[in-house]
Amino acid sequence: MSDSMEQIYLAIVLAPLFGAIIAGLFGKQIGRAGAHWVTNIGVAISFILSIVVFKHIVIDAAPSFNGTVYTWLVSEGIRFEIGFLVDRLTAIMLLVVTFVSLMVHIYTIGYMHDDPGYQRFFCYISLFTFSMLMLVMANNFMQLFFGWEAVGLVSYLLIGFWYKKETAIYANLKAFLVNRVGDFGFLLGIAAILMYFNSLDYAEVFQAAPTMTQLTMEIIPGSAWSVMTVICILLFIGAMGKSAQVPLHVWLPDSMEGPTPISALIHAATMVTAGIFMVARMSPMFELSETALSVVLVIGAITALFMGLLGIVQNDIKRVVAYSTLSQLGYMTVALGASAYAAGIFHLMTHAAFKALLFLGAGSVIIAMHHEQDITKMGGLKKYLPVTYWCMLIGSLALIGFPGFSGFFSKDAIIEAVHASTIPGAGFAYLCVLLGVFVTAFYSFRMFFLVFHTKERMDEHTRSHLHEPAKIVILPLIALAIPSVVAGYYIYPLLFGGYFGDAIVVSQQHDTLAKLGESYTGIFGFMAHGLLALPFWLAMAGLLSAWYLYEKRPDIPGMIKSRAAVIYNILIRKYGFDEFNDFFFAGGARGLGRLFWNIGDVKLIDGLIVNGTAKSVGWFSARIRHLQTGYLYHYAFAMIIGLVVLVVFFVNDL
Repeated sequence: MSDSMEQIYLAIVLAPLFGAIIAGLFGKQIGRAGAHWVTNIGVAISFILSIVVFKHIVIDAAPSFNGTVYTWLVSEGIRFEIGFLVDRLTAIMLLVVTFVSLMVHIYTIGYMHDDPGYQRFFCYISLFTFSMLMLVMANNFMQLFFGWEAVGLVSYLLIGFWYKKETAIYANLKAFLVNRVGDFGFLLGIAAILMYFNSLDYAEVFQAAPTMTQLTMEIIPGSAWSVMTVICILLFIGAMGKSAQVPLHVWLPDSMEGPTPISALIHAATMVTAGIFMVARMSPMFELSETALSVVLVIGAITALFMGLLGIVQNDIKRVVAYSTLSQLGYMTVALGASAYAAGIFHLMTHAAFKALLFLGAGSVIIAMHHEQDITKMGGLKKYLPVTYWCMLIGSLALIGFPGFSGFFSKDAIIEAVHASTIPGAGFAYLCVLLGVFVTAFYSFRMFFLVFHTKERMDEHTRSHLHEPAKIVILPLIALAIPSVVAGYYIYPLLFGGYFGDAIVVSQQHDTLAKLGESYTGIFGFMAHGLLALPFWLAMAGLLSAWYLYEKRPDIPGMIKSRAAVIYNILIRKYGFDEFNDFFFAGGARGLGRLFWNIGDVKLIDGLIVNGTAKSVGWFSARIRHLQTGYLYHYAFAMIIGLVVLVVFFVNDL
């Protein structure tokens, strides 16, 4: 059984890679249909085999697999390997990644139907899936870094997929640069692990970690820093880039410049969840540094609230959903900081379903509206797009945490865990996630009412052509709507039933989920408690506020905007983060590049070395050629002088 399971693990990773290679290298030969068939079949194989792995690891309670597939090199006893760690954390991540990826692949057939880069797009998204699978199945830091960088590379290609569009090129460059900042910290963290642990293997590092708790280093002379704290914070800086936490969040809203399917794939199941997964995987290390946990907690809380506020002023349908992703990633990060890793992964799982549903639903609206994305130019679409309407309603209710929907169970668990936490910053985080509930409900239903209710604001030509998109677009919405409702009912085993086993480590003094588990009385008891709790009433207040302001009294938002112009301008300018990054990162990097180009390339290399050498040779040649007069007595005189010099040297030697 072991050998056959190893073959299955390999097949899960290689099937999407095989599809990507065929679609990428032989796209013209196999055509558009061939490209989508080969990539869809590859991802479908991965999904089916992921179900097999889930059954084997979870239902059949088989032991975890931790083995090497290929040894790349061995240097001074340190092994650089490709290897798989398949435990309960890996099993659930495999299901999430492959299911959402498959839905996006199917949806893409309809959404990208007329795009000239059809085969190239399928190659990229299949390669994206392969990269994420390599990341979540890694059993060592080298392979983790490979998957980490691979999803970053493919996201760069996909965000700038429409490469003739200036805003898309700007967006993918922005994503690339901002992620390099995070990845620099991540790489330093891995280097520190290699330096102090002399290994890159998870199992060896986690086993040795408790012995390193008293070890210190001096980054600033005379100031001792805990090695474990430094390593964890450096790793988290990488997560801040990938999972778009303040201040490295600025790339994510601009990633909307790519086609809608990739927005769903990046935001729901792949790149942005990589940081959340990584911190959960590193729980044996983070549990040894309360300082690092506190940093994670506070950064996540700031992101959850303040990124949600930006969603209120957005009018692009995809950007509203994008800012909700930022906010929800903040909730997941808060859970990690509160040592409620299981709650963070639980919210990652439920969020993957309802966020993919919302993005693909937004894409359905965009198709029907002839690629119009401004929600102020929509309205009344309920009667034209009934299936999309109900799917978007399910996704929105799951997002705001309405009782009975998946987001309710995972979000409430995070809020309660933070409330019970004693880690420094927990009080601030609790306030942020509570206020974030109201904000989330408000901007979600602001978008929902403006798109599907209120008066129709589109032009007559668009109205006359409104209809539900093709079935190939609608079917993934229906498939994603199901887990958006039912995934939350898996709460007991995931949070209180010891589902993760030794895949996640939580120290006894940080185990807030264990405290919550003591008062857990079942699904309906949890829901009943939720109906009486503050988060539910805040969500309802946000929903009703959106209904009143945009359905009943649409004149009020304009009045608020004019009277609170200062606040509105701060929000519409995104707190100035874009200007800051443009000046210091994008603009600063370009300015530094121009300076080095001027000094190094133009003046030093071209001016001094290349052109300078040529000019020197020319000058010297111009002087030397005057010696070539053509007179015989000049040459005879030169020979006599040369002979005299030789005689002098000869006499001196004697």
